Amino acid sequence: MKALSDPNRVRVLKLLERGELCVCEIQNLLGLAQSTVSKHMKLLEDAGLVDRNRQGTWIIYSLAEDSDSPYALPMLDQLRHWLDDDAELQKMITALPDAAVLRVTGGRRGCD
Repeated sequence: MKALSDPNRVRVLKLLERGELCVCEIQNLLGLAQSTVSKHMKLLEDAGLVDRNRQGTWIIYSLAEDSDSPYALPMLDQLRHWLDDDAELQKMITALPDAAVLRVTGGRRGCD
């Protein structure tokens, strides 16, 4: 429950419903410092709500598909119905295509 007590962490989970994101993408969407985003992501990961995958120097986050926590997956399921009318979140969702890293055959662009 602590992981879901912060509005920014809830927004991150809602953004991850749309697909995987790296720290810099989340940072750009939330307007937070990289260290703050990393702390949020660590807490979400420890709670079993997100998975991380290293791709070279990039850490890519996605919603957990499996979790050791018996509460994580039911909470993610409930979260799907939250904040559908939140104006701030809708702005972030609209900005996703611009904030997202372009994953192309030759590498990545977008986060510098």
